[in-house]
Amino acid sequence: MSNLVNLNIDGQDIQAEPGSMIIQAAMDNGLYIPYLCYYPGMKPYGACRMCIVQAEAPTPDGTFRPLPGNPASCTTPISEGMKVKTNTDNLITLRKGIMELLISEHPHGCLNCHRVDLCGPTDVCLRHVTVNDRCVTCPKNDRCELKDTVRYMEMDLTTPLTYNNRHLPLEVKDPYWDMDMNLCIVCSRCVRACDEIRGDRAITLKDKSGRSIIGTSMGTSLLESGCEFCGACIDVCPTGALVERSYKWDKAESAVDSVCPHCPVGCQLSLEVNKRNKLIRSIPVRQAEANAGMACYKGKFGLNFTNSSARLKKPMIRKGTALQEVSWPEALDFTAEKLQKYSGEEYALICSPRGSNEDHYISQRFARDVMKSPNIDTSSNSKPELVKILGEMTGLFGATNKIWELRSSNCILLVSSNIVEDHNVMSVPIKQAVNDGTTLIVIDQRETEMTRHASTWLKPNIGSETALIGGIIRTIIDESIGVDFESINKYKNFTELRNSLWDFDLRRVSELTGVEQESIRTAARQFADANASAILYAMDTLSRGASEDCIKSLVNLSMLTGNIIKASGGIYPLYNGANQQGAGDMGCTPDFLPGYQTPTSTGVGITDFSSSIQDGVLKAVHIIGPSSEFSDNHPDNLLASLNGAEFVIAHDNFKSDLTNEADVVFPSMTFAEKSGTYTNIERRVQKITPALGPKGDEDEDWRILCRLAQKLGSKDFDYLNDKQIFSEILDAIPMYKSLDTDKLEKYGDIWSNKTENGVFSLEPISFPALENTKNESEFPLTLMPGRVLHEPDREASIEIQEGMHTIKRDEIIEINESDALDANIREGDQIKIIGAKFELTGVAHLNGVGKGIVSTKTLFGSMIEKIASSEAPDPILENNTLTPQPIRLEKVEDGKI
Repeated sequence: MSNLVNLNIDGQDIQAEPGSMIIQAAMDNGLYIPYLCYYPGMKPYGACRMCIVQAEAPTPDGTFRPLPGNPASCTTPISEGMKVKTNTDNLITLRKGIMELLISEHPHGCLNCHRVDLCGPTDVCLRHVTVNDRCVTCPKNDRCELKDTVRYMEMDLTTPLTYNNRHLPLEVKDPYWDMDMNLCIVCSRCVRACDEIRGDRAITLKDKSGRSIIGTSMGTSLLESGCEFCGACIDVCPTGALVERSYKWDKAESAVDSVCPHCPVGCQLSLEVNKRNKLIRSIPVRQAEANAGMACYKGKFGLNFTNSSARLKKPMIRKGTALQEVSWPEALDFTAEKLQKYSGEEYALICSPRGSNEDHYISQRFARDVMKSPNIDTSSNSKPELVKILGEMTGLFGATNKIWELRSSNCILLVSSNIVEDHNVMSVPIKQAVNDGTTLIVIDQRETEMTRHASTWLKPNIGSETALIGGIIRTIIDESIGVDFESINKYKNFTELRNSLWDFDLRRVSELTGVEQESIRTAARQFADANASAILYAMDTLSRGASEDCIKSLVNLSMLTGNIIKASGGIYPLYNGANQQGAGDMGCTPDFLPGYQTPTSTGVGITDFSSSIQDGVLKAVHIIGPSSEFSDNHPDNLLASLNGAEFVIAHDNFKSDLTNEADVVFPSMTFAEKSGTYTNIERRVQKITPALGPKGDEDEDWRILCRLAQKLGSKDFDYLNDKQIFSEILDAIPMYKSLDTDKLEKYGDIWSNKTENGVFSLEPISFPALENTKNESEFPLTLMPGRVLHEPDREASIEIQEGMHTIKRDEIIEINESDALDANIREGDQIKIIGAKFELTGVAHLNGVGKGIVSTKTLFGSMIEKIASSEAPDPILENNTLTPQPIRLEKVEDGKI
């Protein structure tokens, strides 16, 4: 505590962090200074002048020197012994004058009316016939910071200044939000949040008829402006100028903090619920340690599925060819009777990535103890090697470092990951770090948003990533840069790894990867010379076999340079499931028990699911959903394989392709109705808390399994609530014993990382052998789809369809010159991409993409359009990712498509 700064505010002695501004020091100590443009986490701005104070700083002779004028407390740093006054008569007069100017252009009839809470949008004003600018016309009437400030300052009902209504039209044609510049006070919070925090610059200050207002920074729509639709601008807006369109007039009756179910970042969100039991708003928790007040398009605008009228409300069983609603006892009796015919390897249980830790723990117990089957997995675990290899080499089955440590990394290596879309909030500290000078190296054939921020972008030939990483390691060892010799002497297999690197001569690596030798050396030096270098990998573009070798190489790289145990270094596997980390921890994988203990026998996982059904090994399939893996467009064709199963059980929220194949359907609760815990990508265990009341007869998945186990004769599944299950988890899983249960109640706690004392094992790597023979298959080329936030150098137009903005632009298809020659395609030709389940037509552009690769590039806004206009009850599940696909090219003759 000795490093804190001592100061006095309004006669009260307080302590604050060095470097704090006066206003933050006051807020940290529970003191209030009026403000409008200030927002925690942003740089000092000083636009509104509402937070002015009088301040004195001590001098060496013991006297106090007044700071000139009345400084803004949001831009004035504290100093030892400072004295601050916030509410003198002079300050109050000045603030009221500032507020008079602000509300002279802002509807203010209800800002200080004691009857405001009794009014509604259609009520006649009972106070004065001249009042025509009432706050009840503002959707943020009950949560307006401007109104709070006016009331704090006890402003009079009338103002001496003439009210000037701006008469600006509302902007309501972009997805998800409404913008009313008549309510804007030009605090610039939204612009600064987009720029300083998110690093996007999609909105800006504009001049219109001599007035400063907010607008899109490029073009007429957010769709083309580079917006991530994260909602940060809405969250920081102090008035009703920017609001969520859905439920914007609804008032929250309650608010509960829970965890987003869409990705493993684990963003804490405050879920606001109205009196009709509908989730009307999600607001990221600013103090949350996982997301630091950030959200993304999924968590901000993708939770309305909880309100859908299409929710399953009763169990169903198949009678004849149709599913019919039945009671819970009938559904459970029917299921138990059927399951008695199957046991051991004939049964498989597939868990949902949205399931809680408690759901997962009971799931693996049900599969192993009741059904005597090792066939347990999570549907999102399509790349089990992401975590498994890291655990085998380090002893830690999860990311080694915290998400926001990336903010202080000196170099970041991102491998085969579309992190801005798949793990959006995790990209924020990376972009912030890059803006402050951090080096970003991207290895990916696709053009994603992070390639725009990269210092070095390497595009290896398909399947050659291991050779590229091996070349980087070889360069580091040959040049003796950044090698942590003290640590590697403690590691296993260093000699074996070093010997295996002789095959990775840079000339040979360059020939195989298509990456120039100097670019490989540059990347190696950037990574090794940095004080702390982090690695993040998703393996989106690699086959499973290639992924395994590449992950070994990346873990080797992190170990050799000593970054594996460094703060702001480390390594992060980027899997997709929201609670996939928790599923692994609980033992919901075919090759690990809870706590990653080795089972006596391994089972069938999701990657072998289809073939095991086709071979007649799996006969009864129990799937806890929902999951994007069970859809018609999934490349592994998991859904179609269910036709070969004898008995299918599905837990789901809605009727779906999966329930159409099921013999029994159990209606399960969404995350917003559950109690329990999630474990995020940094191993942080966080509580999920029910925000909504029941919609029908749906139930929690763990309770469904417990009731089913009892029907099957088990006496060990008599849990009364999730707390009992979590207590058992704490006893059963060694690393969870380190959790602080008091922290779990607030922002979560991270389970123990013992890598510093663990035994690391380096792995020798083999130079990959790629096929050089000509591909004669029906689809000989590979489509590498890309997506970026904006592309100002490409012509596009914004049109209005059914009252909403939509992007129109020509598709450009990038192909290798050699592949173009083989297909008799020239620059500018109309060509068609043909895949197994899709076709795409565009204009050929011959450029430097690798041989065998075809690239396209769409805008993030187009993806948002599709999600926003989808009629699916849970459209986020159906969103197309940037997955490589086998294709062929055809030339469009005579303009015929």
